[in-house]
Amino acid sequence: MYKAQMKFQKIICLGSLIASFIVFLYSLGIMTDMYDCFYSTMMNPDDLSDTWVPGSIIYYDMQPFNYKLTTIGILLILASLTLFVTSTQKRRRYYIGNIITVTLNILAGIASTVYCLPRINAFKIQFLTTVDFEALKFFAELFDGTYTESTFWFDLGYSVFGLLLLTDALLLGNLICKLVMMKKERQLIDQGKEER
Repeated sequence: MYKAQMKFQKIICLGSLIASFIVFLYSLGIMTDMYDCFYSTMMNPDDLSDTWVPGSIIYYDMQPFNYKLTTIGILLILASLTLFVTSTQKRRRYYIGNIITVTLNILAGIASTVYCLPRINAFKIQFLTTVDFEALKFFAELFDGTYTESTFWFDLGYSVFGLLLLTDALLLGNLICKLVMMKKERQLIDQGKEER
């Protein structure tokens, strides 16, 4: 039982780090289509209403959120690294530092998801409802630019943050399992002392 649990906690700590890194990579990719499609349609960066494609302002509207998303990705990676700094991946018994780092990672994942997903969904709706796709297609054909109506990057956010929440759930399950096993171990030790 202990060997399987110890192996599981190593895998889940590594999984938490990987999920955090995926959030960071997602933050680097989410603006790819926005930049390719809309940046060159803005004629005057000082006057964002001066554009060939109505709705292309979404590229500028998303910039502050994208900056925060990248920061969140970095902070999640740092939080995941604390699991390894406190040796959470290999300790047979968890101490207060291990419990704090696991809790920190779970709360960071939940807070990131609650903050990011509604905003990603709002930008998806803005993209679908405000962009003049006929004008975008005309501009792309005229200037050999990029045209897409795909919401791939917005939709990918659900998978990215779903993976993050899954690793958080596994971290929580591992923590509960660890605390139960430590309690049982303590009871066995106490019984052994009483029998002497």
